[in-house]
Amino acid sequence: MKKYLSIVCCLLATFFLFGQSKDFTLEDCIYMNSDIFPKSMNNLSWMPTGNNFSYVENDTLFKYNVKNGEKSVVVTKADINNCFKTSTVTVITELKRFPNISWETEKSFLFTHQKKAYRFYPESRTYEVVCAIPEGNNPEKSNVNNYYAYTKGNDLFFTKDGKEICVAKSEGEGILYGSDRVHRSEFGITKGIFWSPADNYIAFYRMDESMVTDYPLVDITERIAEEKPMKYPMAGMTSHQVTLGIYDINSGETVYLNTGEPVDQYLTCISWDPNEKFVYIGILNREQNHLKLNKYDIVTGSLVKTLFEETDEQYVEPSMPLAFVLKDKSKFIWQSRRDGWNHLYLYDTEGNMIKQLTKGEWEVTDFYGFSPKEDYFFIQSTMESPIQRNIYSIKAGNMQIQRLTTEHGTHGAIFSYDKSYFIDRYSSTDVTRIINIVDKKGKLVKTLLKDTDVLADYAVGNITLGTIKSDDGSDLFYRMITPPGFDKTKQYPVFYYVYGGPHLQMITDSWNGGAGFWDLRWAQRGYIVFSLDNRGTPYRGSEFEQCIHRNLGTLEVDDQMKGVSYLCSLPYVDKEKFSVDGWSYGGFMTISLLLKHPSYFLTGVAGGPVIDWKYYEVMYGERYMDTPEENPEGYETASLLNYADNLASNLMIIHCTTDPVVVWQNSLTFIDKCIKLGKQVDYFVYPGHEHNVRGKDRMHLYQKIEKYIDEKIILKDIQ
Repeated sequence: MKKYLSIVCCLLATFFLFGQSKDFTLEDCIYMNSDIFPKSMNNLSWMPTGNNFSYVENDTLFKYNVKNGEKSVVVTKADINNCFKTSTVTVITELKRFPNISWETEKSFLFTHQKKAYRFYPESRTYEVVCAIPEGNNPEKSNVNNYYAYTKGNDLFFTKDGKEICVAKSEGEGILYGSDRVHRSEFGITKGIFWSPADNYIAFYRMDESMVTDYPLVDITERIAEEKPMKYPMAGMTSHQVTLGIYDINSGETVYLNTGEPVDQYLTCISWDPNEKFVYIGILNREQNHLKLNKYDIVTGSLVKTLFEETDEQYVEPSMPLAFVLKDKSKFIWQSRRDGWNHLYLYDTEGNMIKQLTKGEWEVTDFYGFSPKEDYFFIQSTMESPIQRNIYSIKAGNMQIQRLTTEHGTHGAIFSYDKSYFIDRYSSTDVTRIINIVDKKGKLVKTLLKDTDVLADYAVGNITLGTIKSDDGSDLFYRMITPPGFDKTKQYPVFYYVYGGPHLQMITDSWNGGAGFWDLRWAQRGYIVFSLDNRGTPYRGSEFEQCIHRNLGTLEVDDQMKGVSYLCSLPYVDKEKFSVDGWSYGGFMTISLLLKHPSYFLTGVAGGPVIDWKYYEVMYGERYMDTPEENPEGYETASLLNYADNLASNLMIIHCTTDPVVVWQNSLTFIDKCIKLGKQVDYFVYPGHEHNVRGKDRMHLYQKIEKYIDEKIILKDIQ
């Protein structure tokens, strides 16, 4: 008993070691404390012409002229409310805060309030109602006339002159119009409604998922629990079918594009021709290894031509629409990883590649467009380092590249309309946040927001970023956080946080190295906190990302074990007190590590884990694993059910009961297998939550994980 009390006292001593500095609370960790958010500038945006930008501070809209440095008040919240009070047209409740605005001209801006869109004229202090914002889902504002298209249930509507007009009405359950859920939001799809440039047409997805098997979810809030089925096409099973309609708002007629067969293909990168005569679609086969960029006539719906095709032995993953050149409407920018890295290609609308605009062993991560003369274009990229983002100008003639952001870190740009200046918002391992005005040649014009250490009163451990070599010689970036007051002569337990899947980079040259407040809290509580981006994670080129194809959970685990081996080589790491935690793909990785390397981990917590990839959905699952019929060996090797007998560590699995992404069946089958093998597993569910625990309940989740891991660490010492 004395030994137990001694251990508890040691842990408490570590926790309260820095009593004069603040400790991170669970409220901090779920971002309920705005005082520790990086400072920012609200509604920061360029005005349409000239050299002015605006921002909101203390409910006042300010204008700043970059050339002469003059700052002036445009309008206050009180000014707008006074206009509302004198309105004789309608009763409008006053604004509680200054609204988010978008400049229409130098003399007018738009904002929304109480389901209406307003145009405000600051000089005259007058306004007008532009339109009512309709009740519905997925609202999509038009480009010119302030029309809105939106969905109600499975139907598609738009408003014109205050009238609601039905574009498409569902023929039955499982047929959706204008839905943003098409292809389960893969391939960069964020919406299902696409206005033409001059608002004469609406392109929209029609998704028929009536043939997809219903998957049961249960709502327990009713006295007799109700089944709430969803359509969930699992890998290798029947998927939904998608077509693209073109609605003429003047005639009321709809034409469907002849996208052909097979019907279970993917329609990506929907792009309008600037002249409203054609629509371009990236047609991707279900195998996701063959892309055709097709051009369609919107009047007849017929295929005009295939501009080009792309193939890849692993997969092609189109995610960006065409970006048309402003001066010459017959040219556009296409983003592709066809040479192994995401780069820009200049094409004409007949399918002729004019030139590859960027090239090198780095990736374009954003394209900001051309200068007015089109002699330069601007990008964000990983050119300096995979964990950095910098802004560059590139001369269109000779492809000469100039880095415009001089400080290391993660930079994001908002360019002025004429590309003469950009607002640079950045952070780094040294900087919480800085906002600068920079000209097109990279010269600092003005610092708008200086760096402020918002965590100055907190005990923050030392954060180190570094690299470890994988078996193939690749650099694997890691982040390690040591406890405040770190003593190299002592040994510390490890909290190893893992994700490891595609589309997420955890280690970045940004504030706190990309770590969250919960990571910092674990370090405060006496743990060494460690994370690593393995092969399969993004922004490192195709070879780095695609090497996991058809064999998930093998190379990723090998790479994570490089991190474990590195930690074990450090004298201040307690090798018997490793804990690992992860969610979703990270849950899959957590259990994979415990089962494939059981002697290294004392305990693990896996949230929403994929257990067997045959239970995962078509689009994501087949991209990385192909179908179970095509790749039976890969599915067998990746299934964690086949390793359950190796479980020797403490393991708690957490799942949300209405998870629509990693369905509950995954963890339940693993629990069933462990019962049959006589293996003990701790298990906890969050009723009603979906793929993660959101809101205030997230504090409960963090408490649950902390308590579980702490208890296992203490019990290890007692033993």
